[in-house]
Amino acid sequence: MSNLLLDAEALYLELKRGVQRLLTADTALVGIWSGGAWLAERLAADLGLGPVGVISSALHRDDFGSKGLSGAADHTKLPFDVNGRDVLLIDDVLYTGRTTRAVINELFDFGRPARVQLAVLVDRGGRELPIEPGFSAARVNLPADQKLRLARALDGQFSFEVQ
Repeated sequence: MSNLLLDAEALYLELKRGVQRLLTADTALVGIWSGGAWLAERLAADLGLGPVGVISSALHRDDFGSKGLSGAADHTKLPFDVNGRDVLLIDDVLYTGRTTRAVINELFDFGRPARVQLAVLVDRGGRELPIEPGFSAARVNLPADQKLRLARALDGQFSFEVQ
């Protein structure tokens, strides 16, 4: 699969439409570090939403022993009380579900949300855990040895890197 087959900007517009349908009056956006955080920040600006949270999976990963903190442990910033809130997690690529599981564990370290939903730019299947997004802009199949990564240019435009 080449970069030309996935138009990240077009998928972003689809994600924005999907996120609008998931929003309630009490929804807080929380982007998963790093691609999900970029998406959440842009969504909040485009949709006129309040402050955006950023959450890292580093402290709750099941592969912590082999990956370590990877510099992301201090990236969790939730500028609002999560207790009783509807939290909409935003991520760039959903694959096995392990990052989402770790992020939910991290989120509950800060309180007990009323509801947690997930919206992703791309769902690439291959789940190892029973986690499904409430919305995904696209679903693609890639070989297990390939990685799909969101990139952000200096002007804020999104693209994909396939490795």
